[in-house]
Amino acid sequence: MADLLHVLPDFDSHPYAHLLPSLEKSLVTTADVLTLDAADVARRVQKPVDEIRGLADALLKEIHGQCGFIDYDVSESDDGTRDRTARGGLASRGGAVAAQWQAVSTMDATLDAALAGGIPTGYVTEITGESGAGKTQFLLSLLLSAQLPPPDGLARSSLYISTEAPLPTTRLSQMLSAHPILSALPSSSKPSLSRILSIQTPDLESQDHILRYQVPVAVHRHDIGLVILDSVAANYRAETERPGARNGAAAMAKRSASLIQLGALLRGLARAENVAVVVANQVADRFAPVARPNPPSRPPSRNVHGGADGFRASGSARSTPPQPPPSTPTATEEPMTLDHQQRWFTGWGDDDDDDDDTSPSTSQSLKTPSLGLTWTNQIAARIALIKEPEYSEGLDAGGERELVRWRRRMRVVFAAWAAPNKGVEFEIGEGGVRSVGE
Repeated sequence: MADLLHVLPDFDSHPYAHLLPSLEKSLVTTADVLTLDAADVARRVQKPVDEIRGLADALLKEIHGQCGFIDYDVSESDDGTRDRTARGGLASRGGAVAAQWQAVSTMDATLDAALAGGIPTGYVTEITGESGAGKTQFLLSLLLSAQLPPPDGLARSSLYISTEAPLPTTRLSQMLSAHPILSALPSSSKPSLSRILSIQTPDLESQDHILRYQVPVAVHRHDIGLVILDSVAANYRAETERPGARNGAAAMAKRSASLIQLGALLRGLARAENVAVVVANQVADRFAPVARPNPPSRPPSRNVHGGADGFRASGSARSTPPQPPPSTPTATEEPMTLDHQQRWFTGWGDDDDDDDDTSPSTSQSLKTPSLGLTWTNQIAARIALIKEPEYSEGLDAGGERELVRWRRRMRVVFAAWAAPNKGVEFEIGEGGVRSVGE
C-alpha cells in the first residue's frame, strides 16, 4: 500500500502498521483493499481476514469523512498525534455547501447559465476545441473575470501557464477597454494586468517542476484563485514528435502514467488551495469506422447451364429473384467499444443529426480531444468549443457552395456541477466572447 499516503494523507496508519509491509510487498493497493473481498486479500498477504476487514472499514470511514459524510471532533494528544471522534451526520448541510460555491464567470449571462454558474473552484475543467475555435479568447476572459468580486469572480489573482505562445498582454488590454462590463467599472475595482502572473514551460520536465513546486508557493504568495494551463497536450505532442522518440506500447504506458500523475497533481492543487484549474486541450480528426458487410447467409451454387451471371440456386431451373442487400453494420453497433462510447465524452458525434458517424458530412467534422481516455478520466468537466462552417444557399461558378462564415458554439460535454447541453452559439469581439441570440 505504497499509495496510501498519497490517496489518504490524513489516515492514521499506526493501528495497522503491522499490515502495511505485507500489503506493499504483495503489491496490494488501497483500491484493492476497498474493492476486493477481504478473504482474497488476506490470502495474498498471509494475514488474518478480520484484520484486513478492519483496515478496509477504517479506510472507508476515512473516505466518508473526507467527502463530508461524517463530522469529526479533532483533538491533539501530548505526543503530537491527532485523535478524531465521529459525531455522526453530515459535516456540511446542503445550504452550507451551496453558500461555499465559488465560480469564475464568463461575463456573459447566457454562457454562465449553460455552465450552471461559471467555472467553479476545486475542480479541474478542460476547454477543448480546434484551432480558431476561441479557446485562448475564452481563457483570457477568465483571467480578467477572476479578479472581480463575488459572485462574478473570486477577487483573487490569476496564473497563466503557457506551453506554446506567451501571454497576449496586448489582447488583454484591448478586452479591458472594450468589454462593456469591465470598461464601466471604476479604476479601483477594475481588473489589472499586474494581477495576472504568467510563466512558460517548454518541456514536460519543467512543466512537472513548476506545477509541483512553484505553483503552490505562488498560490499562497499572490493569492491566486485561477490557474490556467494552455495547453496540456503541447508538451506531450512535442515529446512524441521529437527525433528518436519511441511510440511503442512501453512508451504509451509511460505516457499514461505521466498523465495520471498530472491529473492527480492538478486535482490535489484545486482541492487543497480552493482554486479553479482550467486546462486547454487540442483536438484531432476522428475518422469514421470502416463498415464491414455481412457475409452471405448461404453460398450460391454455380449454374452448370451457364447464364448471364453464372450462378443459379441449387435444385431450381430458374434463378431466384434478387434479394435486397443486408444492412451494413458499423463499429458503433457494439455498445461497449470506444468508437461507440466516445461520442458522449468527446463533444463531437452525439447530436441527434449525427447518429450516423459514417456519413460523409459527419465524418469530416468529427473531432477527438487529445491525450485519449486516460486524460478524460482525470478531469471533472469538459467544455467543447465547436467551430462549424456556414455556406451560402446558391452555387458559385465552380458548382460549389461558398463559405460565408464560421459559427462557434460552446457546449458542456460533461461536468460535475452542470448538465450536458447542445451548446450556446457565441462570437468573438473586441471585448472577448459573448453569446449570440437565436
